[in-house]
Amino acid sequence: MEFNHYSVLLHETIDNLNIKPDGIYVDGTTGGGGHSFEIASKLTTGHLYCFDQDTDALKAAGERLAGFGDKVTFIHSNYEFMKERLAEFSVTKVDGIVLDLGVSSFQLDEAERGFTYRVDDAPLDMRMDKDNPMTAADIVNNYSAEDLTRVLYAYGEEKFSKQIVRNIIKEREKAPILTAGQLNKIIAESIPKKAQVGQGHPSKRTYQALRIELNRELTVLEDHIDDMVDLLNPEGRLCIITFHSLEDRITKVAFKRNEDPCTCPKDFPVCVCGKKSKGKVVTRKPILPSEEELEVNSRSKSAKLRVFARS
Repeated sequence: MEFNHYSVLLHETIDNLNIKPDGIYVDGTTGGGGHSFEIASKLTTGHLYCFDQDTDALKAAGERLAGFGDKVTFIHSNYEFMKERLAEFSVTKVDGIVLDLGVSSFQLDEAERGFTYRVDDAPLDMRMDKDNPMTAADIVNNYSAEDLTRVLYAYGEEKFSKQIVRNIIKEREKAPILTAGQLNKIIAESIPKKAQVGQGHPSKRTYQALRIELNRELTVLEDHIDDMVDLLNPEGRLCIITFHSLEDRITKVAFKRNEDPCTCPKDFPVCVCGKKSKGKVVTRKPILPSEEELEVNSRSKSAKLRVFARS
């Protein structure tokens, strides 16, 4: 199966990385290797480290980047372990890092991966790392009503989370909920018909929430942006592409904190906390896809790129 993934905001990201031919770069979410290919193309004596927790993605990227030989190293790991895994290669500083936080088109289109709500018999899987023993079905069938409601509301921003969870609990007592079709039916029956008009597929928010919870997406991002900033050489760049407001907010807040970490009260005449700025936010407003890109790839419509430069 071909690993198709249209690399969102590709040229904008590459331009903002300010790639040096002899630099060391990291693609923390390699996917099909679109960003990686462009980075590797610009390296002469430099090196690129490609991380992904999805073995299918690494295999596809390995084939796509085979022509770059030993300029590229592939690492099967979540980017949360970037610092530790790079240290195994005696790398303590890098010149640029890119994260493309979207689910790849391949993952969405491969029904058996269980990311899609468009195929009724698709399993509720959603694992980005197939070694993960837990699946989305485990969350749906085993979480308490309270925890499930929290997940749907916090990560899916689902207004009807209580109604959906009430019906999930009722149905799972009769039989386990294991397929997209079963879950879709519950969701559609839980959201008033009037509220479904013009809102896209009713399952969209619930699936986003389950995927984020299962793969710990927001936790990993929030806990490791500072680590990635610390990994950068002076003038190094961190480029993060997000696909929904929760990821974007985390990125925006973390970048601002690294630019201005001072915790002194506003009325203090001088800083006494001693926290020094680590660099500057390059993108005061996020970079959005161009009209041309939106025409080619409708999935890019919610994408936002934010960039931080190390001082």
